[in-house]
Amino acid sequence: MIIEEFSPRSLLLADFQKKLTISFLNENLLDVALTHRSFLNESSKRGDLSHNERLEFLGDAVLGQAAAALLYFKLEGRAEGELARIKSIVVSEHSLAPIAARIGIAEALRLGKGEELSGGRAKKALLADALEALIGAIYLDRGYEAAQSFVARLLEPVIDAAIEGQSKDYKTVIQEYAQKYFKELPQYRLDRTEGPEHDRVFWVSCSLAGERYGPFAGKTKKEAEQVAAENVHEKLKMTNALAAERLAAIASLSSSMPAGRAKL
Repeated sequence: MIIEEFSPRSLLLADFQKKLTISFLNENLLDVALTHRSFLNESSKRGDLSHNERLEFLGDAVLGQAAAALLYFKLEGRAEGELARIKSIVVSEHSLAPIAARIGIAEALRLGKGEELSGGRAKKALLADALEALIGAIYLDRGYEAAQSFVARLLEPVIDAAIEGQSKDYKTVIQEYAQKYFKELPQYRLDRTEGPEHDRVFWVSCSLAGERYGPFAGKTKKEAEQVAAENVHEKLKMTNALAAERLAAIASLSSSMPAGRAKL
């Protein structure tokens, strides 16, 4: 669908590009990247519109490759496992959603009324998906170098924070804590999956020291395990001051731990 010049939507997209210092040759790609499926489901012109799921699929791959390249050159000499650990942090929903909100995706996103009323503009998964779709749109419109440059601009602060230990791999922290103080390993279980194959949601629970936490959702099984570990971390931290102190001590060392320790 061609966007009418000087329409409210066209002006919004022009302002969005100006703030991000990007410029689309095909503005329709940007419009699609910022259109959620729910908008089409409620539109009388759905045959003329597209939603952002295909662009999200493409953008996820471009993001992963760009992030891997950034880490490869930034962390020269680091082991593959350490690169993978930091990459999992910087491309996670937990990292992408705040970036998406900061650059104005929440305001520019087209949502259906039902999704809007349910708080869609604040949903981490929805924001992260739209950011990936935007990266996919830039790749199609301007090529890989432009997409890589855009990803670098957004991710370098997150990468630096992860390297400095300001972002933590919760699964690693919980594993270290459980081994040291409970003399056992946390057990992650896939409880169920939901949704179509291209938009699957995985629900994972974590069992530790006789307690079961969850289930918690993620776009992949690994991401759901990280979400579960983060929730276990918060619950343990709230138990008492000693537990919070021990968790903080382990977390402060997590960036220097052997990479393989993060994998169960």
